[in-house]
Amino acid sequence: MEDRDADVDVAADTLTYSILLHATCVSFSGNADKTLGVLLSGPSGAGKSDLALRLIDQGAVLVSDDQTRVSLRDGRLWAAPPETLAGRMEVRGLGIVEVPYQERALLGACFDLVEAAKIERLPEPETRRFLGISLPSLQLYPFEVSATVKLRLAVREMSGFIMDQD
Repeated sequence: MEDRDADVDVAADTLTYSILLHATCVSFSGNADKTLGVLLSGPSGAGKSDLALRLIDQGAVLVSDDQTRVSLRDGRLWAAPPETLAGRMEVRGLGIVEVPYQERALLGACFDLVEAAKIERLPEPETRRFLGISLPSLQLYPFEVSATVKLRLAVREMSGFIMDQD
């Protein structure tokens, strides 16, 4: 995932660095009203929006589709949609649709969407670095029936995040 651009903003004595990534982000609710954002990365057609749509159907909330602004603030990574894409999602075969969205989410994990043959049975823990901060990372085949369940289990295992079970 290459940076499309990088910005540095200095406002109110707070230094914020940000990059625009070719990735989709969804947020999960957890206990005590906490939320956690998850990046879905991969090339066009990899299944980012499709997987996000299924996760949203199961209770996740869209943060951004296809492009995600990742910012470093106070040593933590935050995801947000570019203004022009906020609340908009491409659903293949339907077009661009409006969906409820969250304005920003604290990032907790990154999933690289790949073909099934590229996934190891017992992978070693990996991380991805964004703006100098590492996130737990895992490869996932998004079109497998169990992909949403695997993603939720992985988030729980990688971050210790307890998700609401609606």
